[in-house]
Amino acid sequence: MTQHTLGFTLSDWQQAYQQEKQSPAELLGSLRNELDSNDNAWISLISEVQLSAQIAALDEQLQQVEGKLESLPLYGVPFAIKDNIDAAGWNTTAACPAFAHEADTDATVVARLRAAGAILIGKTNLDQFATGLVGTRSPYGAVSNSFNPDYVSGGSSSGSASVVARGLVPFALGTDTAGSGRVPAGFNNIVGLKPTRGWLSNTGLVPACRTLDCISVFALTVADAQAVATIAGGFDPSDAYSRANPCTAPVGLPVRPKLAIPASPEFFGDGQMQAAYEVALEKWRAFGAELVEVDFTPFADLAAQLYQGSWVAERTVAVGDMDPDKMDPVVRSIVEGGYRYSACDAYQAEYIRAELSRRINLILAEFDALLVPTSPTIRRISEMADEPVLYNSQFGTYTNFTNLADLSALAIPAGFREDGLPAGVTLIAPAWYDHALAELGKRWQQAQALPLGATQKPCPTAPQANQAPGSVRVAVVGAHLTGMPLNFQLTSRDAVLVEQTLTCPEYRLYALPGTVPPKPGLARVAQDGAQIIVELWDIPLARFGEFVAEIPPPLGIGNLQLADGRWVKGFICEPAALANARDITGFGGWRAFIASLNAA
Repeated sequence: MTQHTLGFTLSDWQQAYQQEKQSPAELLGSLRNELDSNDNAWISLISEVQLSAQIAALDEQLQQVEGKLESLPLYGVPFAIKDNIDAAGWNTTAACPAFAHEADTDATVVARLRAAGAILIGKTNLDQFATGLVGTRSPYGAVSNSFNPDYVSGGSSSGSASVVARGLVPFALGTDTAGSGRVPAGFNNIVGLKPTRGWLSNTGLVPACRTLDCISVFALTVADAQAVATIAGGFDPSDAYSRANPCTAPVGLPVRPKLAIPASPEFFGDGQMQAAYEVALEKWRAFGAELVEVDFTPFADLAAQLYQGSWVAERTVAVGDMDPDKMDPVVRSIVEGGYRYSACDAYQAEYIRAELSRRINLILAEFDALLVPTSPTIRRISEMADEPVLYNSQFGTYTNFTNLADLSALAIPAGFREDGLPAGVTLIAPAWYDHALAELGKRWQQAQALPLGATQKPCPTAPQANQAPGSVRVAVVGAHLTGMPLNFQLTSRDAVLVEQTLTCPEYRLYALPGTVPPKPGLARVAQDGAQIIVELWDIPLARFGEFVAEIPPPLGIGNLQLADGRWVKGFICEPAALANARDITGFGGWRAFIASLNAA
């Protein structure tokens, strides 16, 4: 592949089009010519006719937004999808040639990505019918690890992880039922965002376990994975399991997060993976995290339910009347196992799931997230034939429980083993903590500065933090500042501190008489104003009304302009209350004024 696009992140592609004025036809044509049809990470690649049609459609999209590239956040960005996700005019195989059929319409997530300007460049290999965590159960061949071809890539989203890790595309869609969007990320030094169930629509997905399936995102950076998921996600009435985000969860996590870790973690004799995980824990402590061991028994017990109980019957339902003689032998043996269970077994399994899920969520309520190895071990491709089911089960030790317990997860690079293979970790939290995990993951990725995937490209500098979706950004100026008496009204509603900054130089600050606790009033003035120190906090949207309801007169919430020109919500004060108030603008902020009183 040509050097000028290998390992490009979203911002690299955006810069190529917006600043360097390069054309999608040129860049994507070059990319198409360099992709290898014999690379078994791909099941199908874009044809010249398909590429021309997509570029023509992109040109029409650009005209509709009057040529404003920023209106199409994925303008001309190539991406890949796992071949159990539909794209109009492309075959969907689920890695089973006998199942192959041409899709009439795009899956909802694909349609949303294309509407943002993205260009589908290919469909990727997988463990057949998304049954496996190994990447070897495909008639199209075993996808090899991007660092050492003797080792597995992880599955079932093997091809999607491989093409991202090698920098062929900046992001790819996978799926995750038992860990298929995380294990391949851990094995290939990339990011795997496993969203809350129902955030990304499954319309157009060949199901594995319909009640548990999640379409996931692989990317080189956490920022890119979050951006793609935000574009692709959202409620879809055509998917019976789609859910609207209630916007009650935190959108960020503390600078010094409190993380649960498994007591006595299991690595199945893999000393290198264990050593790499222990090094990663020390890095997390140096990063500022408080690590607390927890009993992992309920997590392990729930993980076992996915393949050792009646949940496997969901896979049997998904495959339907597929001719078993045309399936991978290992996949067939797993799917046929579903016939052993009765409806009574299924209900009993659901009761067990609910009980264990409740225990797990109660444990996690005491922490910001759970931190686990993405996988406890890795295997050579040649080993997989010896114990295909056992080794697959081992890979899922720290992933299988997640969807059963309705949790969100983010697999992130954490370093390398002594043999040079990647060793990732995964952050896991309750449903709808997706953006909170992403914000923590972005800080971690910046701090570690590991190369991107297998490209050897350095980790880029993080862009300025955007306001998290599902939140309201509020500027506080007085008693709600960090350490001040009313700060709890923010923290108790899972608000997250974003930054300390300044207003534009058109404000004056006053100490309001008779307020308890003491509070300031901020007023915009036509002249003789100054910059005032404020803190910016992101509050979950559904909690914002609670916060505003506690604000007493003469204060309220309005719009406030910052020094860099941004407008945010912020405290305002009725002008009548300022007549007898002390002007404290000269102190530059409330904290300095309070310090002066204490010093006196």
